[in-house]
Amino acid sequence: MPLQNRVSPFGEILAHPARGTRMGNRGCLHDARRQLGNRRWAHQAWVICRLSFKHWNRTIMKPGVYTELFFTDEAVALAAGHRPCGLCRHDDYIAFQRAFGRARPELGERPSPSAMNRLLQADRVNSRSRTQITHLAEFDTLPDAAFFTLPGQTEALVQRRGAIFAWSFDGYSRRDPGSAGMVNVLTPRVTVDVLRAGYRVCDT
Repeated sequence: MPLQNRVSPFGEILAHPARGTRMGNRGCLHDARRQLGNRRWAHQAWVICRLSFKHWNRTIMKPGVYTELFFTDEAVALAAGHRPCGLCRHDDYIAFQRAFGRARPELGERPSPSAMNRLLQADRVNSRSRTQITHLAEFDTLPDAAFFTLPGQTEALVQRRGAIFAWSFDGYSRRDPGSAGMVNVLTPRVTVDVLRAGYRVCDT
């Protein structure tokens, strides 16, 4: 039976057999039986990691250590509220950090991890209900790799290189949103600004 450690663009942590191209964590969320309770984060440093690093080997969801989460790709991980890891993805982290500084110049050229985590937390999740925070925006203003839904619909869509795709754990399907107008953006507002400021999402 699949473990409950696959993450959707809606920030949900689900059980699904699909593999991902990115790993990440929000702290230890599982118990000794490798099952999740009600908690969906243990700290504000939600990171996006590589699947392999320095030949390190891990037992997935080992009791007492962080819960390994898996994402289809980095765009999904960003939509769920994560950011690049400063250890295993150092170059991507620096690129994200510099873009964050351009998006929020009051934080300096290279904002601290705690400053970025704090703003991400405020934009990604309602602490009381544990639900994802979304916001409205004009479709034409969205940067590449930002996830959104159309009015009255629940399908997670993303724009990549001028084309629109619908996400599922099984892969992406091409869509034609027509004249989308206002859309409901899943990617946190500050992350959308970081994408606008030049951060480029890694495809692999």
